[in-house]
Amino acid sequence: MVQQMLGVKINIQGVRPMELGSTIRPGLVQLRVLDIDRSVNFYTNILGLIYVGHTSDGRAMLKGYDEFDHHSITLRQSDSAGLDFVAFKVANNEILEKMMKETLGFGYRVTEIPANTDQPGFGKRYSFQISTGHVLQIFSEVELAEKGPMIKNPDIWVTPPHGMRAQRMDHLLLYGPNIAEAESFCKWVLGMYVPEVCNNPDGSRLGAWITGSNKPHDIAFVEFPESGRMHHIGFYLNDWTEIGNAADWIAINHLKLDIGPTRHAITRGQSIYFWEPSGIRIEVYAGGYTAYPDHPQRVWDASQIGRGLFYYSGELIPSFFENVT
Repeated sequence: MVQQMLGVKINIQGVRPMELGSTIRPGLVQLRVLDIDRSVNFYTNILGLIYVGHTSDGRAMLKGYDEFDHHSITLRQSDSAGLDFVAFKVANNEILEKMMKETLGFGYRVTEIPANTDQPGFGKRYSFQISTGHVLQIFSEVELAEKGPMIKNPDIWVTPPHGMRAQRMDHLLLYGPNIAEAESFCKWVLGMYVPEVCNNPDGSRLGAWITGSNKPHDIAFVEFPESGRMHHIGFYLNDWTEIGNAADWIAINHLKLDIGPTRHAITRGQSIYFWEPSGIRIEVYAGGYTAYPDHPQRVWDASQIGRGLFYYSGELIPSFFENVT
């Protein structure tokens, strides 16, 4: 794969804030899995994603039934499970180039990935590592999926949703150090905003929920000493009834349940968490409040995080914080 390494410009004060709406959504996630065939079976037949195809090097491409883009999930065979990167779709090519320059200005090294190389259907992407140790990418162009939603006098679906009926890849929660810098980067360079936060007693950030749209979060960060860790990837379901359907699928397939069905006070999402075959925590999620950038920020004290995460019981479950990929 051809890559071009771009230079580094250290001048954080020279970064100009990006306009709201510049970042549309998280559009592509690549996960490392331990058994590609078993994982494809899980993500398609149980979670309910659509199989798009395999790349020439054996990675699997998948998408939700309500997603228009070529694919949103790539699975890569590996000896260790986890997250390779998350890529955000931005509004247009002009914004993409501006974001690349502002990323350099923020102090991060940037790698250019040409179109249609490692991710079929995707235009040029820029890749960089942020303060938490995670690799983020940005892109503006992607082909439409062959099996996307109808656009002319559309029915509600083309092929009946199956399994847990995941509509789309929705969000990620990432763990790592210096999340305050990651939050600043998302605001200043990606043009996102922060509807909800959790603070330690000294005022430092414990967690931040960040979005570029009306969703409560597209990405969230929790302060953690180890870099580059993933807590979960979330997929969106239609409603609370489908959370119950997901619980049935978890039980029938003898998957390891983590938490739920339950509800968050943070984001107000209805949720269930479980472990997929490679040991990656999955959340299927419904509901949540409508976020607007002019709303006051919701602020939680760290002492109340149990109630924030598990609204019904109000009790913090230590393993939920400690077990990450």
